[in-house]
Amino acid sequence: MNEHSPRIAFGRRIEELDRSLARDPDAIAPRFERAGLLREQGLFEEAKRDYLELLRRTPTDFAVLNDFGTMVLTAGYKDAARSLFGEAIRHHPENPNGHVNLANLLFLSGEHELARTHFEVALQLDPDHVHAHRGLGNLLAEQGDAADARKHHDKAYTNNFQVRLPYRGDGAPIAVLLLISATGGNIPTTSILDDRQFATTVLVTEYADPNVPLPPHDLVFNGIGDADLCREGLKGALAVIARADRPVINHPSAVLKTGRAANAERLRGLTDVIAPRTVPVAREQLCGADAAAFVAAHGFAFPFLLRAPGFHTGQHFVRVAGAEELAAAAAQIPAEHVYLIDKLDARDGDGLHRKLRVMIIDRKIYPLHLAISRHWKVHYFRADMTASPKNRLHDAAFLADMTKVVGPRGMAALARINAALDLDYCGIDFAVNADGEILLFEANATMVMVPLAPDSKWDYRRPAFDAVFAAIRAMLLRRAGEGGSKARVA
Repeated sequence: MNEHSPRIAFGRRIEELDRSLARDPDAIAPRFERAGLLREQGLFEEAKRDYLELLRRTPTDFAVLNDFGTMVLTAGYKDAARSLFGEAIRHHPENPNGHVNLANLLFLSGEHELARTHFEVALQLDPDHVHAHRGLGNLLAEQGDAADARKHHDKAYTNNFQVRLPYRGDGAPIAVLLLISATGGNIPTTSILDDRQFATTVLVTEYADPNVPLPPHDLVFNGIGDADLCREGLKGALAVIARADRPVINHPSAVLKTGRAANAERLRGLTDVIAPRTVPVAREQLCGADAAAFVAAHGFAFPFLLRAPGFHTGQHFVRVAGAEELAAAAAQIPAEHVYLIDKLDARDGDGLHRKLRVMIIDRKIYPLHLAISRHWKVHYFRADMTASPKNRLHDAAFLADMTKVVGPRGMAALARINAALDLDYCGIDFAVNADGEILLFEANATMVMVPLAPDSKWDYRRPAFDAVFAAIRAMLLRRAGEGGSKARVA
């Protein structure tokens, strides 16, 4: 190992700080630096001990509360982070960073109004606070206020469209140019682009200045996954890629074809694939006295589904059972246009709703989960899995032998969908009917792989997760090694 490697430099600095603390155990500065170094290296328990000791000695210090809160939030401890950020604000109400950190956490937790309050307080304290504008823009976009969201994004990203993330590895890194959209709809890449192996520069495509040279990179990862929400971002990504000369993961031209309505139209023509008719309409057409007739004229019968474009995990997605519910249901959707969607019957022999998910990595299909629920809106984190050993057995059977569960007819249909998508990284949500056909719910690059909890009941799922992540790493390494090839331009 090179004696100047980050790991050796880290170790030497920790030794120096340990000597300082041995001479003066009450010293604050060396312990704070030590905690920060441990945090940056991902050494959670060691850093936690230092932060707790710092809080014992300086319980109102903003930097300690803020950094400790950031660390525990990254580790998934939202309640602890909320408490720490709250203390930071209580003792330092004039510091906008505390308000922004708490607001981001509240936004993630779905407490939008309280999050908005703290973003606005931060901007009152610092009208140019980039992260406050960014967070408030994201929140407003989530609420369907595209115009005001754009104003805040303009302030956040103009001249701030590129950020280089820390690299913590020892050897020469693989340099990745990660393209994202300001409006959201991006692939979560934190668990994919390991900062001990990849040196990542994030570029917000809507705001990229074509006169600014691209940073050196071995690979371009288009992290923009939602074709409905991020058309401007994807078009910006095309412009960036036209200036690049390295391999591209998830070419934007392929992602642009995966809007919900466009996918339903092109994939329903595949053999043994049943995709629901999905028709975009103006929301106001569903709020008047003739709304039921309008829906019928488009060929839909009750019950059907109503959904806002660009949202996932069941947000702004409702089942409309009859004409008397239609106006109220439409009024809940924060979008000028909505999708009318045919309802597919994905119930099994017990009357329970099923949804399977596979990931596609480098054009190969990997099983990820089978969720079973009493409710028609099926998401693994809300489904009847945690409390049902029987349902987990079905899930385990799918992970152990995908072909047996899906059947040869269904597997052939999934292969056709895979070929049509033409993506390096994506997922398919579906069910299988009694005839072995695929009932297609969704197929795109926005699929999230939520890290598994440490509970031993999920141990049966870990090999499947490991296989997907190993496939992603192998793909990135192989494609980065192809750096001499010219990136495809649409």
